Parts: sequence; structure tokens; C-alpha cells
Amino acid sequence: MSSSSIARELRVLMVSNFLSSAGTSRGACEELADRLIASGASVITTSNRMGKIARLGDMVSTTWRSRKKYDVAQVDVYSGSAFVWAEAVCRVLRILGKPFVLTLHGGGLPEFGKRNPERVKRLLGAAVTVTAPSRFLYEAMSEYRSDLLLLPNSLDLSLYSPRLRKHVEPTLVWLRSLHEIYNPVLAVRVLALVKQCFPEAKLVMVGPDKGDGSSEAVLKEANRLGITSSVTLQGVVKKSKVPETLNQHDIFINTANIDNTPISVIEAMALGLCVVSTNVGGIPYLLTDNVDSLLTPRDDAQAMADAVMSLLSNQAIAESLSAKAIENVKKFDWEVTLPMWRSVLRDAIGKP
Repeated sequence: MSSSSIARELRVLMVSNFLSSAGTSRGACEELADRLIASGASVITTSNRMGKIARLGDMVSTTWRSRKKYDVAQVDVYSGSAFVWAEAVCRVLRILGKPFVLTLHGGGLPEFGKRNPERVKRLLGAAVTVTAPSRFLYEAMSEYRSDLLLLPNSLDLSLYSPRLRKHVEPTLVWLRSLHEIYNPVLAVRVLALVKQCFPEAKLVMVGPDKGDGSSEAVLKEANRLGITSSVTLQGVVKKSKVPETLNQHDIFINTANIDNTPISVIEAMALGLCVVSTNVGGIPYLLTDNVDSLLTPRDDAQAMADAVMSLLSNQAIAESLSAKAIENVKKFDWEVTLPMWRSVLRDAIGKP
């Protein structure tokens, strides 16, 4: 039987945060849903409700009301309060006798597991398959279930035109949600230090405001440091415009305090940007220091600024990192991972 025939037989319920229509960043779940649909699968998604309680209610009700329209469910699992909706949805799925596949997300999940080991073990044990998008989560969560499947977040690399950075300019770009866990204020502090040696340096920050005061904190810090004119908050950029936006810059900085396998970093690699990132969570499983990136300690502005300035001062290093990033990102292509997803979902059907 051909892969297209298999895909047409798939009827999938996908449970996660489908919130890009409300102005937030487009999540990996949305891209996977679109890819499955394009390959012939029937996909029901939930939820796009903004409020947490409303979203939980929509997830549970959709799981129940649509029970005759899907044969297998794929449920994203996050830490904190979001873990509750995975538990609630999976409880309904068990009542219905529907098989489900869990996908682990977020750099905070291992710590959540340490605080709630029985809850995590119970949820993961009830799934037919549990997938992890990074080696970090694969290893950190294997104590709760030994047969995890590594299935990375993916990109359509045909949409990304890599440019080898043979000559690096002090144009910095940052792409995440403006939220304290991603430490956007650190990016401003890094820029201020870089400008001491490269006064023409500029920073563009791309991403939605998550409403925790991070945007205001960024602007306040830029004003305090006297570099307001060199910092641009660009806001949300359509997914289709991300490659073009990133490619206008040469150095990508990732300042997160907690991380897993950020798509934004993979996108930067696919375009050949020189990546400088905090060495937290799943980052050292995704990037290799002094090979395809430069990694620095958490919340260390001077270390990150020094890394950025080393790229600007040594173009040979910058070119080498850029070339290696372009090479290493090929394993994240949808051409590789979509057939794996179809197989996982297909094989789960009919299993308890």
C-alpha cells in the first residue's frame, strides 16, 4: 500500500494550542496538522480559544463530540497548568477507548516531572506511543517511560534560502514570544555591550507580546542604556515571512532561560545565520558549541556579547559556523519526519 493511501485512511484528533490566528507564534502542532492534511489525512484540531479555562473546555468537549470522526488522537504535553488539559483530554480518550499518541514539549517538563512523578508516569504510561522532539526531553523523560520515540520538530527546508555568512555585519535578530522565560531584556543588554566596540550594531526583536510586561521591560532597558534607536520591536511576523525577515540579519541570538528545541533556532540555522544561544535545557542537544553555534551561560550578557563580537572580529569562524549550521539542519526537513509521523499515527490505530 502506498504512503498516500495510508495517509487517506488517517482520521486524527490533534490537541494542542492552535493560537496563531489570535496573533501568537505558530506552533509545531499547527505545522504538523497542515502537513497531515496536505498528505490526505482528515484532521480535527483543538483548541484556538485564548482563555485557559475556555481552551480546556473546548478541548474536552471537542474530544467527546467528535468521537465518531477520528480513530487516533495526538496530544501535546506541557508542564505546569497546561499538564492538566493533557490529563483531562486523555481521561476522556480512555473512556472512549480511543488510542492516543503523546508529544512532550517544553524545557520545564523535566522539573515538573520531578515534582509530580506519579502523575507524569501515569499519563505517559497510558499512551500507545510517546514522542519527544529533542534528545534533551528524550533522555530527561525516559525515567517515566523507557520506550520514548525521538521525532524532531521540523521545517520545510525548500522554503528557506540559506546564505553563507562570509562577511558578518553587526545586525542582530531575536525571534521568540516576548515572555520572561525567554529573557528578552538580555538581548538589549547584549546589544549595549556590543555597541561599545561596534557602535553601528542594531537589534531587531520579532515575536508576539505575551502580556507579562516583557515588552515594556525591553523598552525601559533600552532607554536606560541609551540605545533605544538601535532596538526595534517588530511584533508578530507571518510564518511565510519569517525566512525573509531573518535573512536580513547575520547574527541570531537566543537568550532563553528555559528551552527545548526551538523552531526559531532551527530556522536561523536553515538560513545560515550565525547562532549565539544560552546553553540551557535542550539547546546543547540541538547545537554544538564552536561547531554550528556559540553557546554561553544563562543570563550572562557579557559572555553573549563577547561571543557576538568574536564573530564580528573573526570572519573565518563566522563562516565556518554558518556552513555547519546549514549542513546540520537537514535532519529536520519534513521530507524526513512526516513519513515517521504518518507511521506512528497509523500504527496506533486499534491499539488499547
